[in-house]
Amino acid sequence: MKMKLSSTAFPPQGPIPIDYTGDGKDLSPALSWDHAHDETQEFALICDDPDAPTSEPWVHWVVYKIPADCRSLPEGVGCDSATTPCGGLLQGRNSWPSGRTTCYRGPEPPRGHGVHHYHFRLYALAQPVSLPAGCTKVELLHAIHGHVIDVAELVGTYER
Repeated sequence: MKMKLSSTAFPPQGPIPIDYTGDGKDLSPALSWDHAHDETQEFALICDDPDAPTSEPWVHWVVYKIPADCRSLPEGVGCDSATTPCGGLLQGRNSWPSGRTTCYRGPEPPRGHGVHHYHFRLYALAQPVSLPAGCTKVELLHAIHGHVIDVAELVGTYER
């Protein structure tokens, strides 16, 4: 059975509530997954916005070193790796040039730009990731290339 990613904060293809956006509390939404393969050694998660008016999708969250026995992330995962759930997962860089440049940053599309789609992709990995905290999306994708067992995706929307 294929892995499935879901959230109690919003339904698939549904609107992301304001608390999980830059216009609200900027909390990461609670996420959970099931049907992970037995061979999974770790998970990694990337959230990005391909509708952003930039040459590459705007990165909102990069998370890796999620232990194989972890099946959820609670709402409001903090930036301090010592207080993160699931055995000290690591977080990477988002696309913001200043402020909180690691950890989750919620939707904040340009006003009047229309509906943006936020893709949360969970990767089941056949081997652990060997990267330090603060890596980029590109570095993570390069590190997991050839080691992805399964991918689950959840898409939420937001418009300002």
